[in-house]
Amino acid sequence: MDHEMTQELPMTPDAVAGGRTDISDEVVEKIAVAAAKAVPGVAELGGDLARFFNAVLDRVGLDQVGDARRGCSAHVTDGAAVVNLVIVIDAGHAVPEVTAAVRAGVTQAVEAYGLRVDEINIRVDDVAIGGPAA
Repeated sequence: MDHEMTQELPMTPDAVAGGRTDISDEVVEKIAVAAAKAVPGVAELGGDLARFFNAVLDRVGLDQVGDARRGCSAHVTDGAAVVNLVIVIDAGHAVPEVTAAVRAGVTQAVEAYGLRVDEINIRVDDVAIGGPAA
């Protein structure tokens, strides 16, 4: 098991039992990726090199390897998340509209898990023209 950073969530006043709940960075990354992929205009996640290696994995039947966190990193501190995304947009979509929708969707999804979102940084790495980016 790798050493992931986890975050302790504050207890609510109506908590029944003592203890703590930790949400790992990886969980936030998976939530953010799912939310970002659901936004119209997002063709794919990940930078050029990551997409190249994932395309190779896809061709040899290992298409699920590393897919849940592709193009995303997150860090959770004191109940707040900072999310970094690398996206590819579909041609014909306005970058400001797509990135605003990604921020809104990711914020809503992460906050549904009881965390606050302090920052969502997005790098548009490519544009998909006439088919899936590779």
